[in-house]
Amino acid sequence: MDYPCDALALQAGHQIDFFTGDTRMLRDRIARALPAWGHGTTGYHAVLGMHAFGLEETGDYLRAEAQGRLSVELEPRDTWGQHAVAHVMEMQGRRREGIAWMRGNSDNWARDSFFAVHNWWHLALFHLGVEEVSEVLALFDGPIYGKASSVILEMIDASAMLWRLHLRGVDVGNRWEAVARNWEPVASAGNYAFNDLHAMMAYVGTGRSKAADAVLGAQRAAMDAPGDNAQFTREVGYAATRAIKAFGDGDFAETVRLLRPIRSYAHRFGGSHAQRDLLDLTLIEAASRAGQDRLAAALRAERMNARRETIPAKLKNVRARRLAAAS
Repeated sequence: MDYPCDALALQAGHQIDFFTGDTRMLRDRIARALPAWGHGTTGYHAVLGMHAFGLEETGDYLRAEAQGRLSVELEPRDTWGQHAVAHVMEMQGRRREGIAWMRGNSDNWARDSFFAVHNWWHLALFHLGVEEVSEVLALFDGPIYGKASSVILEMIDASAMLWRLHLRGVDVGNRWEAVARNWEPVASAGNYAFNDLHAMMAYVGTGRSKAADAVLGAQRAAMDAPGDNAQFTREVGYAATRAIKAFGDGDFAETVRLLRPIRSYAHRFGGSHAQRDLLDLTLIEAASRAGQDRLAAALRAERMNARRETIPAKLKNVRARRLAAAS
């Protein structure tokens, strides 16, 4: 408030709001400073991009898209503005538009950017939404994880994409191995529950039961330690991470039991709506595999209403056959 044009302070605060799950402040921290900025202020595009993301995470999709597009218009290499518009399109189920949006500007947002991998992940997410699995795997093997990065944000993207494919029954070959191997030096640190969740996916994908147990042990210790992560883990992270392990163990009823209570406040352990959507996808699939067909149908109806999204025909047919057999 004293220095509204301190761009570094704004960006640091914006990132902290993201990692601590403070959705409202993602929008309002930037909104407070916005009157001090304008077209003549150096870096205005970056502030617009941050505001766009905050607007998207609070459901103001129309303004979010406008702010994000203006950010990119002012600076085509603004990856955060590009990313905010991608989020809007993902949340509205506008997959074909999303593919065009990301591919039409990739020479700008993918060049010399620390955030490029995450934006490639968004492009893959759009392709997955229209059942173009071969494109998803090509992006995974290329810009998403072709170099087997040990950057945690990029490992999160890799785990999240492979888990989505796993839920769909897609054979990903040995792709889990490189991801799990790179999680091992950091996964038992117990310093951020959102990381733990994604490490567990990789361990389930590779059958690393000892490493999975180590993550849960680190989480139990984290809940007794000082700091924000104790709350993140206690409220959301421990249940979510155990749910992923239960899914891997084939205990789908336990996955449902653990995920249902936390889904409405999962934002408390960080991440975006698009990233945390993985919890809903896991819950839907677990309910179906557990034979809880009414719950699964209710969750799918809820999802289609909120996201204007249809269930892939292949999966819908599987569910229909199961319901017919039960009746």
